Order: sequence, then C-alpha cells, then structure tokens
Amino acid sequence: MVTQLKTTEPTIVNGMNLDDLFALIGGVKGNAARGKTSWHVTTTWQGQTRSRAQIEGFGIGGERVSRRFSIDIDEPCELGGTNQFANPQEHLLAALNACMTVGYVAQCAVRGITLESLEIETDGDIDLRGFLGIDPTVPPGYENLSCTVHIKGSGTKEEFAEIHEAVMATSPNFYNLSRPVVLKPTLVVD
Repeated sequence: MVTQLKTTEPTIVNGMNLDDLFALIGGVKGNAARGKTSWHVTTTWQGQTRSRAQIEGFGIGGERVSRRFSIDIDEPCELGGTNQFANPQEHLLAALNACMTVGYVAQCAVRGITLESLEIETDGDIDLRGFLGIDPTVPPGYENLSCTVHIKGSGTKEEFAEIHEAVMATSPNFYNLSRPVVLKPTLVVD
C-alpha cells in the first residue's frame, strides 16, 4: 500500500504567498529582534556623471542574507551626463513608488482583495539654482512631492481608502521621504 502525502498549496493573492507573509508577521510579533533589518549600498564613480550602486546583501533578524545586484545611474545629457541610465532623482522616485506598491499589494492580499491594476505616479520639481550653488536661498532638492495612486480591483472604495491610509502609515520609503531623517555624513580622504 502506497501512502500519499497531501501537500498543501500556499495561499497566493496578487502573486504574494500569504502563508509566508503571515509567518513573517507572526515571527516578528513573537520576537521583535526578528524584525530588525539593515541595508547597505556601495556606490562607485564610473566616469563622467555615471555611477554604479552595488548591493551584496542585507540583514534580517541578526542574520546576513546574500543578494547581488547592481544599479547603474547617470544624468541626462542636459545635466552633463550621457543619458545611459536613469538619474538619482528618477531612482529616488522609483524607489518611493516601488515601496508603496509592495504595501498596496500586501494590504490588498491580506484582505483578500484581488488587484486588476495598480499604478503610482510621483512628481516633483527641483530648481537647479540650488543644486548649482547659484542662489543659496533656493533649496537644492524637492520641497514637495505629489503622488497619485490609480488602483482597481475587487475592493470597495472604502476598502481602498483604508488600504491607502495603511500604506501611508507603514511604507518605509514614504516615511523616509515625508519626515526628516538624520544623515551622518563622514568624509574619508584616501
């Protein structure tokens, strides 16, 4: 007689494995140290306005997880670059949008809401007089960013409004860009 093992298929909503997500949530609830993450990126100049950001891993719960990615960055020709890659501002806005996207997908998934489409548009203006040091009264970066979220799925307007509030309250990059973050720059001259 052959005994068949019944395997349980994971619960997948919007491409997310809810079993894994709930296991992560439960693990962090049970032990706060398991929720501590650390991130590191090394960026090296590649000539002209080009640079390459290298990612080799991250830390979670006191353990190191190896990952290997590189992100190439440039400036448009109009800003002295070669226009080979997206510039730092585009990466910054893309990182904000991507972080919020994860939040919307996860918040919908845990509520059993199936997404049909999700698009986030983020806009901001930078006055080059600040960046170029022409006018010290002009900020060198964004003073305002605006985000528009287009979402469609099986949820009601009220459910999507709740999800929107939850994402604004929990997205790390929304938090990072909407509040002052203490930066501690150190210069090492080799």
